Amino acid sequence: MMPQTLGIDFGTSNTAAGLMAGDRPYLIEVEPGKTTLPTSVFFDTQRKVTTYGSAANAALIDGREGRFMRALKSVLGTSLMREERQIAYERLTLIEAVARFLRTIKTRAEDATGLQLTHAVAGRPVQFHSRDPERNKRALVDLAEAYEIAGFSSVEFMFEPEAAALAAGVLEPGKLGLIVDIGGGTSDFSIFRRKAGETQIIASHGVRVGGTDFDKAISLDRVMPLLGRGGEIRNDIGEGTYTAPNAIFNDLASWEKIPFQYNPETRNMAGVFAKRGLDQRRFQRLYDVLDMELGHDLAFAVEAGKIAVNVPDAEDPMIDLGVLEKGLMVPVTPAHLAAELAGHAASIRTCAEETLARADLSADQITTVVFVGGSSLMHVVRDTMRDLFPQATLEDSEAFTAVASGLAIAAAQADARR
Repeated sequence: MMPQTLGIDFGTSNTAAGLMAGDRPYLIEVEPGKTTLPTSVFFDTQRKVTTYGSAANAALIDGREGRFMRALKSVLGTSLMREERQIAYERLTLIEAVARFLRTIKTRAEDATGLQLTHAVAGRPVQFHSRDPERNKRALVDLAEAYEIAGFSSVEFMFEPEAAALAAGVLEPGKLGLIVDIGGGTSDFSIFRRKAGETQIIASHGVRVGGTDFDKAISLDRVMPLLGRGGEIRNDIGEGTYTAPNAIFNDLASWEKIPFQYNPETRNMAGVFAKRGLDQRRFQRLYDVLDMELGHDLAFAVEAGKIAVNVPDAEDPMIDLGVLEKGLMVPVTPAHLAAELAGHAASIRTCAEETLARADLSADQITTVVFVGGSSLMHVVRDTMRDLFPQATLEDSEAFTAVASGLAIAAAQADARR
C-alpha cells in the first residue's frame, strides 16, 4: 500500500485532519459524526485509560476521577513540555501526551480511509511565542518530536493562515485577500493573491493572542473576584492585611495551567486565605475549586458565556457557575467584553498592520478579508477588522476546518512531489 500524507490542523481548542478526494479536500470523521475533535485529553484514574476529544470533555463533566488537559499546544516551547510528571495513573512528559493525541488522529484517519498515512503536512502558527524567539524555536522542535513519536516518518510544517489561503474562495485576478485566522492560542494573518491558477503568499505574520486569552481576561475580571482576587488577608502576626497574590488567580484562569494548580501547596495556601481572609466566603470558593478540581469546569463556563454574548439578539447572557455554588451567576454583556478584550483587540490590529507593512501595502489595497478560526466569530475581532479595512468585503470561511482543508491540499501536493 502506497504511503500517503495526512493534513493535520492540531489546534489549541480543536483539531481536524484531511486528504484530497479527487479535486476536493475531504475532512476525516475524527469522532462519530464530526470532522473536528476537541483538543482535550482525560487520564482516567479508575479505569486506567486515556480518552480524547468529546469523550474527554464528558469525563470531566461527569466528575470522573482523573486529570483533564486542554490547550496543550500553548505549552509547546516551555520547560513544562519535557518534565516527566505523574499524571493520574502514569508518569510521562507533555510531549508524550501530545504525541498520543496525534497518534489518535493518525489511527482514526487510517481506520476511516484504509490508507497508510505515514507522512504529515502539519499546520503551525506563524509565531508560537511572539515575544520569545528562543521559546518559539523550541516549540517547533517539541511539535516535530511529538509527530515523530506519534508514528509519522516525516512531517512538513505550514503556516496555518497560508493553508487557509489555499482553501479560500474565489479571488479575482489582481485582487488582494487577507486571511484573519484567530484561533484558540494565536492570531495569524496572510496576504495572498491568485495568479496563473496558483495561490501566492505575499506576507504572513502572527501574535500570541487567541481565544484562550479572551477566556482568561474575562475570567480574571468577572469570575476570579468571586474567588477572592483582589481581596485582603489578615497578617499571621500583628495587625494589618496583605492582598491575595495574583499568581494563583492568573494560573487558575489559564486553560493550559489549570492542571498544575491541584497540589498540596496551592490548596494549603487557599486554606489559609479561607481562614484569614476578610471575605472568607470568597476565599472558601477558591479552596473549593482547588479541592474539588473545578478549574476546568469554571473555564468551560466562561467560554460558554463568551460565546453566548456573541449570539445574535442574546438576552441577558450569563456565566453559569452553578457547578461551584448553586445559583451563582455572573452577568456578561457586549460592553463587558469590549472593555475586557480591548487590549487583545489592539494587539490583533497591530499585528494586521505589521502584516501590511511586511507586504509594503496599505489597508485600502486589501479587497477581501477572510475570517478563519473559532475566535474570529467574536464581535470584537469583526469590529476591529471592519474598522481597519472599511472598504474590504468581509467573508467567512469554514471557521473550524478551513485550515485543515488547506492542509489537505498541501498534503496532496507533497505526495505529488514524493
